[in-house]
Amino acid sequence: MSDADSPHPAETLDGVSTVEVRTSASAALIPTIRAVASDLAARADFDLDAISDLRMAVDEACATLVDVAAPRADLLCTFLVRADGIEVRAQVQAGSADAVVSTDTFGWRVLQTLADDVTVLNEPGAAGTAPTVGIRLDKLAGDPSR
Repeated sequence: MSDADSPHPAETLDGVSTVEVRTSASAALIPTIRAVASDLAARADFDLDAISDLRMAVDEACATLVDVAAPRADLLCTFLVRADGIEVRAQVQAGSADAVVSTDTFGWRVLQTLADDVTVLNEPGAAGTAPTVGIRLDKLAGDPSR
């Protein structure tokens, strides 16, 4: 099979490709995750506005999570690339048992504006471990409202 005959790199049998990025939960590493989001959106033929929106939404979600992360925690971002959009799940181990992602902040409003859907993810910790907090966001390839 030649390169011209091969399927699009993001195509799989179920139509979804998964990319995971794990870094230290550090603000200094957020630009790396933002760059991955931008690249995946460009490869999935998002329009320029949607690429920019996804990049900024991933940046805001990661920054929010770094703020509640435990010391030396990892930031895990999973990108599910589909034909019609990208789902991003970002999560960290929380720094305390009562850590939450606040949904009454300006940053949360920014996320709601940039993404097509945004949800807080909370998983209680197993005995003796801190909970996991996260943010799931969906961005469609094109924004019909623009």
